[in-house]
Amino acid sequence: MIAGIPMPDANHWAEAAMIATVVLSSTAGEVLTAAAMKSIGDLDDIRAVSGLKGAIKAVVTCPLFFLGVGFLAFAFFALLFALNHLPLSLVAPASASLTLVTNAIAGKIFLKENVDRRRWVSAMLVAMGVYLLTQ
Repeated sequence: MIAGIPMPDANHWAEAAMIATVVLSSTAGEVLTAAAMKSIGDLDDIRAVSGLKGAIKAVVTCPLFFLGVGFLAFAFFALLFALNHLPLSLVAPASASLTLVTNAIAGKIFLKENVDRRRWVSAMLVAMGVYLLTQ
């Protein structure tokens, strides 16, 4: 305890690490997949010119797409691991909510998306809700 503030024990750090792994790998997967789809272009246009096979080929020949899917698969197994060790009532809301926050940040930084004030306020409210959930 420092100045009357309780310090987290090792168990809290392990819980936070499990949830952070789910959140960060999910965000990485979603950002990479979105970047891949933006680099590929409009699938309807590709399908109109090259047919369904052309649209499928455009997706499966994009390395960013598979990197994103790999991160999403890792996030799924990290979620299973977290659910095996932590209560669902903590893991599900914390990982889903914090992913919304990290996606807004990553979308702004990496994908140069316009994240308006309403989304930032929503992300902060979500973060506050997760904080309250963990108390």
